[in-house]
Amino acid sequence: MGESTLRSGHAVVLGGSMAGLLATRVLADHFTRVTLVERDELPTEAAHRRGVPQGRHTHGLLASGRDTLEQLFPGFSNDLVAHGAIPVDVLADARWFFEGGPLARPATEMKGLMSTRPLLEASVRVRVRALPNVTVRMGCQAMNVVADERGARVTGVRLQNGTSIDADLVVDATGRGSHAPQWLRTMGYPAPDEERVDVGLTYLTRFFKRERHHLDGDCAAITPPTPDGKRGGVMLAQEGDRWTVTLIAHFVEGAGEDLESFRAFAAMLPSMDIHDVVSVAEPIGDAVRSKFPASVRRRYERLTTWPDGFVVMGDAICSFNPIYGQGMSVSALEALALGDVLAASHDNVGRRFFTRAARIVDGPWTTAVGNDLRMPEAVGPRSAIGNVINTYVARLHRAAQTDGELARRFMRVANLLDEPPALFAPSTVWRVLRPGRRRQPQTRPEVLSAAGRRQVGQVG
Repeated sequence: MGESTLRSGHAVVLGGSMAGLLATRVLADHFTRVTLVERDELPTEAAHRRGVPQGRHTHGLLASGRDTLEQLFPGFSNDLVAHGAIPVDVLADARWFFEGGPLARPATEMKGLMSTRPLLEASVRVRVRALPNVTVRMGCQAMNVVADERGARVTGVRLQNGTSIDADLVVDATGRGSHAPQWLRTMGYPAPDEERVDVGLTYLTRFFKRERHHLDGDCAAITPPTPDGKRGGVMLAQEGDRWTVTLIAHFVEGAGEDLESFRAFAAMLPSMDIHDVVSVAEPIGDAVRSKFPASVRRRYERLTTWPDGFVVMGDAICSFNPIYGQGMSVSALEALALGDVLAASHDNVGRRFFTRAARIVDGPWTTAVGNDLRMPEAVGPRSAIGNVINTYVARLHRAAQTDGELARRFMRVANLLDEPPALFAPSTVWRVLRPGRRRQPQTRPEVLSAAGRRQVGQVG
């Protein structure tokens, strides 16, 4: 992204997490001044903070997210690796377990980064704060946006302490708790329609000491929940020779916070990869639990009227089921889209941005909610075509256990490099449905369903 030579005006960004930081970086190319407003006191080092409770759980940066951050901050990847982050081939270095077996693992062009959220966010934050035209105001909370007399344009924000900040553009990146719908109503605009899928998610995270022999040197194990078992897990290598392990439950009791219960839950997953590590690895610290009741998407792009000078982005537009790891990468792609919109014109930014953002969100939203709605207990709009797609994707996963090219094509969609329709290209459909394909035999005889393990006495 090249720096604009026509910078003018003042932009204000609300929220200092990843979406807000990336928006600030992009706006710095297009505005003379940018002010980032954050209610927390932002740490100068990699540390957890109150405003990002999900930061204590497992995080990884998808290939699209890594590529975008590298574009915004050249040299970012190497610097993060120098601070301990783990560079990975998202397929060859990881164990993905779908439909009863592991995906094939050819080397690919898709490179991700694995680190804790505090390290990642701190690395971005230090670069943003170093921008000469950026000011960060901490310990401030926006109470509402300020509009002109006609309500046609947002002209600033009013803070909790009663002061106001004038702005030519306000970007709301305050996350899924965004008050933008209420602010719109106050200005006389309709709030956006919401789409909601109730997922009944509980997840629990622990850290463990990582040894070189764990997973035979692999860097990750991902076992998504299934409609019958409703339990899954994610284990990623992190800086400091650690594993971060998140155990996931949909509509069933989650893992217990004590170590014995955590290990027992891991033994109930469709694959034993995670259990094999946590059953012997040394635990670090206590477990952290969170709940996520529903994925929510606000359809700002469908509004026919909108105040100029106002944009909403990140989780404030769409809050995904966190087990898919899409949020940060989607925010990064939205930041690039915001830059493109501003490069064309500073007029009518919101309406033009929402059109672009909707196309970015469509793919990951369709993938995430489609998979979530396989759970009978999930509440959301279902369709016959959705059931057909889910059946086809399940068959693709089974075929990808022996077909490395299919595994690569699926992973490109999962990493937001290709859109979901790519999985329905004729050459891909042929590879999935071609006759005579044999399912890959299990490489480990102990990989059974939870019910099967109970029958052989592996789980009480």
